[in-house]
Amino acid sequence: MQINHDTRCALDDVVDLLNTAADGETPDSLVSVDDLRAYVERNDVSDVGSLGEADLAAVRAVRERFAQVFAAEETRTAAGLVNALVAEAGTTPQLTDHDGYDWHVHYFAPGASVAQHLAADGGMALAFIIVSGERDRLRRCCAPDCRRAFVDLSRNRSRRYCDSRTCGNRLHVAAYRARQRESAEAEAVRS
Repeated sequence: MQINHDTRCALDDVVDLLNTAADGETPDSLVSVDDLRAYVERNDVSDVGSLGEADLAAVRAVRERFAQVFAAEETRTAAGLVNALVAEAGTTPQLTDHDGYDWHVHYFAPGASVAQHLAADGGMALAFIIVSGERDRLRRCCAPDCRRAFVDLSRNRSRRYCDSRTCGNRLHVAAYRARQRESAEAEAVRS
């Protein structure tokens, strides 16, 4: 699947935002304005002024709406959610070449809040995924104790875990150890 750099960055922002939510194993990591500021800095979100409690609440609401898109059973439902999200964000496409980046498109209006910024750019990135018929690439980790979001950009759509080095390896090691135990138990029964 071919996606441009801007869309990839916006998808990464969406995934990182989704993964700030509590998931049973980890607590919510977007509970304070300082957490929001750290998210904005980590994702290099541009044109963000001072942040306050209202911004935090609005970004948490955008996070929930992104989660609904990932969880949608049908493409039509996901499309409706994305349409509403970008419309409410006041999407206003603009060409820009700020901060040493080559020309790219921002979808948020000048002076937009951080929540509108994330909703517009992230919503448009999700729209591009839906339009290309690739919504099934919006996934949650298959590890039983992990529900982190990710976008499967592998060529053959085979990615199952949010991080193959952690969740994938952990499950493979657990399966290996289980096989070793079964083999040892079977050997003990035969002896």
